[in-house]
Amino acid sequence: MKKLRELAVDEDFQAFVLIKNADVRVAKNGKKFIAFTFQDTSGTLDGKFWDASDDEIKRFETGRVVYLTGKREVYQGNPQVKILQLRPAKAEEPNDASLYMERAPMQREAMEEEISQTLFEITNPHWNRIVRFLLNQYTKEFFEYPAAKRNHHAFAGGLAYHTTTMLRLGKAIVREYPELNASLLYAGIILHDLGKVIELSGPMSTEYTLTGNLVGHLVLVDEEITKACLALKIDEREEDVVILRHMVLSHHGLLEYGSPVRPRIMEAEILHQIDNLDATMQMLLTSIRQTEPGEYTDRIFGLDNRSFYVPKNI
Repeated sequence: MKKLRELAVDEDFQAFVLIKNADVRVAKNGKKFIAFTFQDTSGTLDGKFWDASDDEIKRFETGRVVYLTGKREVYQGNPQVKILQLRPAKAEEPNDASLYMERAPMQREAMEEEISQTLFEITNPHWNRIVRFLLNQYTKEFFEYPAAKRNHHAFAGGLAYHTTTMLRLGKAIVREYPELNASLLYAGIILHDLGKVIELSGPMSTEYTLTGNLVGHLVLVDEEITKACLALKIDEREEDVVILRHMVLSHHGLLEYGSPVRPRIMEAEILHQIDNLDATMQMLLTSIRQTEPGEYTDRIFGLDNRSFYVPKNI
């Protein structure tokens, strides 16, 4: 049985899948429909269930495993499934939601070891203590949560995987440009998205929390740094602490992208560039791996809704 993201256009299929999201909406004719995001270990696929009754809305909730009969299609350059039939999985069928979760392509233990070893390279005592304190406080969530609801690293373990690959990029850049403060860059990389353990609901059926929607992960991790300083009896007005806070608050780069300030020190600018590069590569690789040579990828929302050509002969 093929996975969702292995299906060819116009291919009919039947599969057990997880309902990652089920948003109830109202069509122009006034009738309710459900905008689904289905998931298995290969990724996600969207589909719409038209003229949904109240009973069907209750049966097909987020987090349920269902048996889906459908057809893989493309609408306005985006992949989708035409839903032909849908029913909840039965008790004797594979109905454990964890069986259908996409996961990081790296074992948790390996990510823990790589990040743990990097802590010894953060030689500034304040930065080291703050990073260790927050990682210890949020270890479980940090290594289980995705880095986003959609777009990049939106899978279980995605937050830690995103952090690990960013650290690798950061170390390569430090070797080329030794003028960079490696301790500051590594501390900023590890902490930059840690607020997502509060912003997001978890690895399964991920949603934004109320705090996540109204405050956002940049401000949330800044608050966590302040709390860590209080617990560790570190003066948050010390220059090195202020600089660390600047790293996380500016890492989106632009005010219109959610940063309350733009990068104003060298390491903060590099952190922003590394974050953007790693997110871009994850989105590109996800789409390219699902595209035959000589074809265009599906439109990638996080990259200005562009599609990318996959060359045949290079």
